[in-house]
Amino acid sequence: MRKIVLAAAVAGAALSLAACSEQTQDATSEAADSAMADAESIADDAAATATDLAADATDAANEAAADVEAAVQGETSSEAAAD
Repeated sequence: MRKIVLAAAVAGAALSLAACSEQTQDATSEAADSAMADAESIADDAAATATDLAADATDAANEAAADVEAAVQGETSSEAAAD
């Protein structure tokens, strides 16, 4: 008796999986494509932000180095930056 119930449950599960319509599969595929496009857009934005921040950090480091050089050599910051 249990084997018949188990077989019926397995058959029902197989039918429910097979019953997925092509429309449902297409909708799932479109949702996955949309999620992929969103992820790519976010990654591009993050990369641009990181590049901008790195440029800002480089500028700040160069300015700080010029200030230190100016202080050590008794120059103005402009003179030190020109060196």
